[in-house]
Amino acid sequence: QVQLVESGGGLVQPGGSLRLSCAASGIAISTYRTGWYRQAPGKQRELVAAMTSGGTTNYVDSVKGRFTISRDFAKNTLYLQMNNLRPEDTAVYYCNAVLYWRDYWGQGTQVTVSS
Repeated sequence: QVQLVESGGGLVQPGGSLRLSCAASGIAISTYRTGWYRQAPGKQRELVAAMTSGGTTNYVDSVKGRFTISRDFAKNTLYLQMNNLRPEDTAVYYCNAVLYWRDYWGQGTQVTVSS
């Protein structure tokens, strides 16, 4: 059974940092295209950051220079380091892993940026 379990969300002040984790079981993230998505209330889910199996990354323009996607093969875990957070980053963040027709999602973790 495949599971992606996110953690690390919470409430943070503007300018603060959080690191999200996505622990995978049942798959090896090294072979998957992985990514972080977010969905704010009333908005569509958007891709925030992605990483190919080969390690190439891409980011939505609004987070470039602030967010970093990374992975740890030994822990089979995907990360999203988020710095200089803004109120508009408030959303539920989801991790995703795709390989051909296999498409897996985590349950989501809430990130709230507010003073």
